[in-house]
Amino acid sequence: MRIQENRRELRRGLKERHIQLIAIGGSIGVGLFLGSSAAIQAAGPSLLVTYFIGGIVVFCLLRALGEVAVAIPIAGSFSAYAHRFLGPLTGYLTGWTYWFMWVVTGMAEITAVGVYVNYWLPELPQWIPALLAVIFMTGVNLVAVEAYGEFEFWFALIKIIAIIALIMGGLGMILFGFGNGGVPVGIGHLWQHGGFFPHGVSGAIMALSMVLFSYVGIEVIGVTAGEAKEPEKTLPVAISKVFWRILLFYIGSLYVIMSIYPWNELGHVGSPFVAVFGKLGISSAADIMNFVVLSAALSSCNSGVFSTGRMLYTLARQGEAPALLGKLNNSQVPVWGVLVSAAFLMVGVVLNYFIPAKVFTYVTSIGTFACLWVWAIILMVQIKFRRSLPPAVAAKLVYPMPLYPISGILCLVMLALVVFIMSQDSDTVLSLWIGPVWIVGLMIFYPVRSRKS
Repeated sequence: MRIQENRRELRRGLKERHIQLIAIGGSIGVGLFLGSSAAIQAAGPSLLVTYFIGGIVVFCLLRALGEVAVAIPIAGSFSAYAHRFLGPLTGYLTGWTYWFMWVVTGMAEITAVGVYVNYWLPELPQWIPALLAVIFMTGVNLVAVEAYGEFEFWFALIKIIAIIALIMGGLGMILFGFGNGGVPVGIGHLWQHGGFFPHGVSGAIMALSMVLFSYVGIEVIGVTAGEAKEPEKTLPVAISKVFWRILLFYIGSLYVIMSIYPWNELGHVGSPFVAVFGKLGISSAADIMNFVVLSAALSSCNSGVFSTGRMLYTLARQGEAPALLGKLNNSQVPVWGVLVSAAFLMVGVVLNYFIPAKVFTYVTSIGTFACLWVWAIILMVQIKFRRSLPPAVAAKLVYPMPLYPISGILCLVMLALVVFIMSQDSDTVLSLWIGPVWIVGLMIFYPVRSRKS
């Protein structure tokens, strides 16, 4: 079943291979390559269980989004759905919150691009590669949606190749002693240093927030629904394969890493990926991983420009942003939405150099809150959407959410648990204070926005 929309659609140029790699790329971020040591220290080998649980939550989240996106494949995704099923105010709050989340994420990513380029060109001012990244990705997104999809395809492929190389090389070390003088490493490190749960079950639970936030960006697949060819076919195929790919890429790579190195030593070896590749005798391991994380940062920037442009387009069409942002160019791309978002990305880079670090931390903390907000809205939208359908229509859904409504309710409970975990950590509790302030600020402007619409 597909519900027809009486609105001018964006160009449906994203092919099945684009959608599948966008789904994979959205679930693999820089954190896996560089930041996984922190999560390992928090939970030890039991992190594998945490990632499995997190993978189930994310899979259910995507199935909830997929049910609605396949039935109503429009631009703006969860903002438009929230507007329809939870009310205009919720749609307004969700759209602007998601836009801001990607803007601050993009600020961090393009700043990181400068850092990664400086690894090879230390004399080059950091702002130059950051500027070039924004200009290039903005140009890509203005050409046509196919250009965005093609770049995301290759960016995701780079990450996939790196992970598969790690898993294959690591298994060779574990089973046959590659890089270890022919002596198989085995998997004893998974339980020889304090047990599989070295910090108890609570350690695995407390790592849940880090695990779930490593999947931030996975919801971009919903934003592509309005520009996907044959969304009834491409979205279900991509979403259905995400869970198994999460098991392979996240759990597979961490299984290899923690089998080769004692978990309590990984905090001292830098990037676990560089450590494993180096142990395999790859002398250019650091250069290879710098290239991989550079491509991952560019991928995030690319997705950020794409997502924010579409979100502003949707907000404009709903009367919740200036009408100019809803205009399309000849390639059916929301040109002003893309340009405005790109301009904010550049402002963020400049501010990152001049404003106090604490102020920038306050701003970026909203991104953490925004992720929880958007994911909760997706789950609530699916529940409200299903309730709105007559039983005969619901029975004909092309891609129904499994175990409805229990699955959605349990996922909301898990998100509530993450909020509790964040409240116990001084590094994350800030977002629980700043986020609501952001929402209140948006609500203050809502009546003005509503009168103009």
